[in-house]
Amino acid sequence: MPTTLLVVKGVSCPLPHVGVAIERVFDAWAWCESDVLEWRRPAASGQLDKTVAIDSQNPAELVFVFKEGADSTFLPRELARFHAKGYGLEEEWALAPYAIDDATDLLYERHVKPRDLFWVAASSLRALVWGLHDWAHFHNHGPFDEPALTELACDLVAISWLRENREAIGVDDADLERVALELAGLSRSRFEAEEKTAPTADLDGLFVSAVAGELAR
Repeated sequence: MPTTLLVVKGVSCPLPHVGVAIERVFDAWAWCESDVLEWRRPAASGQLDKTVAIDSQNPAELVFVFKEGADSTFLPRELARFHAKGYGLEEEWALAPYAIDDATDLLYERHVKPRDLFWVAASSLRALVWGLHDWAHFHNHGPFDEPALTELACDLVAISWLRENREAIGVDDADLERVALELAGLSRSRFEAEEKTAPTADLDGLFVSAVAGELAR
C-alpha cells in the first residue's frame, strides 16, 4: 500500500494571533512534541480523491490503525478491516472512530506518544485533513470547554501541516485555498452554534493566512 511519512513538527499555538490566551483553551499545548505521521492509502489507490467537500461529518475513510506490537488495550478499539478498506488488513486493530476525544485524553494522561501507536489510513483529501486535525488534538490537550476555539486552533495547525507537506500529498494552491475556505466556513458554523463571537470577523482571511504560512511557528 502507498505509504508516506508526513513531517508534522509542532507549531506555536495560533490562538494568540487572534487575541486569545492559550491557557483559556488548552491546559497542555504541545505536551508531546509532534514530528512525523505515517500516512497510508489503499493498495490500489491512484490519485488522491479531492472531490468531496470538507464538512462536520467524520469521514468513513479515515482510520487510525494501531502499529504492530503497540499496546492498544487502554483505548476503545475495533478491527481495522471493518473501517479501512483495500489495505489488506486482517486482525489489526484501529482506534474506534468515535473515540478521538477518548484518545486525546488518555494519550495525555498516560503520556503515550501518538507516533508510537498509530498510522493513519486516509484515501481522500477530506479524510487526510481530518486526520491532521485529530493529530493536532492528540498532541495539544485541552478540557474542551470552548469547542469552537479548540477546533479553530487544531484546524489552523492542520492547514499548516498540509501546506508544508503539499508536494508529498499532491495538493496545489487551489486545493489549499479550497480547504482553507471550507474549514473557515465550518469554524464559523461552530461559533454560531455556540452563540459566541468568533475571535476575528475575518475567519476566511485567518485560514488563508495559515495556507500562506503567515502564522508564526
